Amino acid sequence: MYSSVVHLARANPFNAPHLQLVHDGLAGPRSDPAGPPGPPRRSRNLAAAAVEEYSCEYGSAKFYALCGFGGVLSCGLTHTAVVPLDLVKCRMQVDPQKYKGIFNGFSVTLKEDGFRGLAKGWAPTFIGYSMQGLCKFGFYEVFKVLYSNMLGEENAYLWRTSLYLAASASAEFFADIALAPMEAAKVRIQTQPGYANTLRDAAPKMYKEEGLKAFYKGVAPLWMRQIPYTMMKFACFERTVEALYKFVVPKPRSECSKPEQLVVTFVAGYIAGVFCAIVSHPADSVVSVLNKEKGSSASQVLKRLGFRGVWKGLFARIIMIGTLTALQWFIYDSVKVYFRLPRPPPPEMPESLKKKLGYTQ
Repeated sequence: MYSSVVHLARANPFNAPHLQLVHDGLAGPRSDPAGPPGPPRRSRNLAAAAVEEYSCEYGSAKFYALCGFGGVLSCGLTHTAVVPLDLVKCRMQVDPQKYKGIFNGFSVTLKEDGFRGLAKGWAPTFIGYSMQGLCKFGFYEVFKVLYSNMLGEENAYLWRTSLYLAASASAEFFADIALAPMEAAKVRIQTQPGYANTLRDAAPKMYKEEGLKAFYKGVAPLWMRQIPYTMMKFACFERTVEALYKFVVPKPRSECSKPEQLVVTFVAGYIAGVFCAIVSHPADSVVSVLNKEKGSSASQVLKRLGFRGVWKGLFARIIMIGTLTALQWFIYDSVKVYFRLPRPPPPEMPESLKKKLGYTQ
């Protein structure tokens, strides 16, 4: 499988290291081996040096593995860091009478459980979202390559937003299957006082009561929440980065330093995160209530909550998800920089398409 993916990646329009060299005029024509060295030889040397600065080839097995590792760090660490905010948000969703707002929620939690109570659910959060990040970011890169080559270079550019949406939705489908068991345990620990304080207590108890169903009954609502969230997260991020470099950043991406590029990544990530929180919040409310209750279905919970009920805790979630998404993209991009992975710039219109549209002669 990896060999076929690598083969497709070489022709991928997002495989910027090769295309950028061609566009920048570094990949010059071949010179006669018997002739004297000249500018073409220098161009080849520059091209070779530019390629050698990367630790692996775009679309290689190592590339996907390190992207997956970046996803583990970006999702696992960030979600664990905001466990206190997530705990209060979940309690506001399942018991709005007791937890009337974000500040009231923190106050009640501190009064009843102390500071230690704010960390409830950190273990399933770290494990579950690390597994989710592995699949989310790793598979996104895989599906992005596969779908772009199915479309072809010109269509991949014209339909790039649809490409981002399709690749991210496909990746999240598998990511949620990996996340579901730990998400179910986390919600039980955080929202049912006295049920369990640790993952070691919660998991055996859940299995004894409901079997495997206890861990996967929330996977469909997770898809309802996470797939729209991830589609927005990736598509909005990709297009925001493109817009920032085109309209805001005063110089081309190639002239920006790595720290400057990471600042753009963080800003684009935060903007994407705000939209992510809004589109996925109703389903998030259903998941929180569903994992707390026994025997309820997603449709029953949705009907009982009503329109106003599903929007409880939105402000807390915007703060959490906005910060979370910005940090995730920042960490993910930083991992790529650290391991010297290819980081394609926003795609540019292929020359063949420019000629068809009359932009060039």
